[in-house]
Amino acid sequence: MTLEILKAKEELRSLIDAYASLGDQKKIAEMMDLFTEDLTYTVFMNGQVVSSVSGRTKMEQDFLLHAAQVKTYFTLNGQHEVDIAADTATGISFSQLKMVREIEGIDILTDYSVRYEDKYLLKNGKWLIKERVGHFLIIEARPLTVTS
Repeated sequence: MTLEILKAKEELRSLIDAYASLGDQKKIAEMMDLFTEDLTYTVFMNGQVVSSVSGRTKMEQDFLLHAAQVKTYFTLNGQHEVDIAADTATGISFSQLKMVREIEGIDILTDYSVRYEDKYLLKNGKWLIKERVGHFLIIEARPLTVTS
């Protein structure tokens, strides 16, 4: 493995971690800078497409609407495997994503186990996400209990 490949793998891992961190902080505008202008983003739940957007502007609108409904996000990234070919790459990453929403006065914690399939593009020396497919494989929702 060459030094260039190792550097690209580290940069791609940092890209995935930045996506999670910015999302958790609801920094949606900054998050959009991680994507190409012509991005596509598709979400599957229970094997069915529940969302599909194209373009940074549309995705930012959708993410802002979603973030307004969520009190707290928490993401933990796991494995990240990539194949790099010059200025393009493909990758698979795994995440645990928790969201807290208030429904009828009760905080509901939803826990998602997600596999992302990504296509990346190196543009002007910076890796960006060009295509992201999120497979929400396990979804569990329950009232959030707070202990003191």
